[in-house]
Amino acid sequence: MKRNMMLGALIGLSSLGMSTAIYAADSMHDKHVIAPQVNTALAKAVASEFRSTENKLRDQYRHPAETLAFFDVKPEQTVIELWPGGGWYAEILAPYLAEKGQYVAANFETNPATDTNQSAYYKSAGVKFEKWVSDNKASVGNVQFVTLDPPAKFSLGKDNSADHVLTFRNLHNWAMKGELEGVFKAAHDVLKVGGSLGVVEHRANVDMAAESGYMEQNQMVELANKYGFELTASSEVNANPKDTKDYQKGVWTLPPRLAMGDQDKQKYLDIGESDRMTLKFTKTTAK
Repeated sequence: MKRNMMLGALIGLSSLGMSTAIYAADSMHDKHVIAPQVNTALAKAVASEFRSTENKLRDQYRHPAETLAFFDVKPEQTVIELWPGGGWYAEILAPYLAEKGQYVAANFETNPATDTNQSAYYKSAGVKFEKWVSDNKASVGNVQFVTLDPPAKFSLGKDNSADHVLTFRNLHNWAMKGELEGVFKAAHDVLKVGGSLGVVEHRANVDMAAESGYMEQNQMVELANKYGFELTASSEVNANPKDTKDYQKGVWTLPPRLAMGDQDKQKYLDIGESDRMTLKFTKTTAK
């Protein structure tokens, strides 16, 4: 498969004092691409005092308003977030969708069939997230849950029922377990025709292993194509040219993990969070 090519036309997006770059995919060269705007409700959700101060500090690296606007997430839509983890994006998405839309958390398995260190970690994180939702029901509304636990549980809900499936920095986790293709298929199944899969992921150099935490952008595009998606746009809003991607402990060397501890800590803080691809795929056909 040919590597994905991008149009040379650069479209600037300015919102909330930040800027990004949007490119139309090569196959979309005949379509007019409009720089997305951050709507009032989304800006309010990002700026809300409901969000923790700690999480807001990461906005400088993750650009949530620009990213969600790029994915064209509207407040009346059904949005499934895969493995929300500690709820960094859920803290924005759930209140944003609470009144008119539906936030669905594809959570970790909280009732594992086996007792391993990994299953215990997922259980603890999943239960903690469920408690956070319960404790904040007045703000997050009627959050729905499904369990995403490859390979045992892939279904994300009724076929053709969601407007968006979103995943933030998770692809490497499924790739390391050989389950990434199943996740892409599950996303395609649950989305409506015209719905989108939004991907933010640590972006690899050529021939880096998934164990580094980084994934090759062209390979992700090819995999999405295989399961019936079309790349409709790519954004550089989450790019970081300072990220050299050659660290002893992979992407986890960088903040917020800082896996090397105090060793060269300031160096990694100066680099910031990882260089990331931000891709929007569209489901063009029912199958």
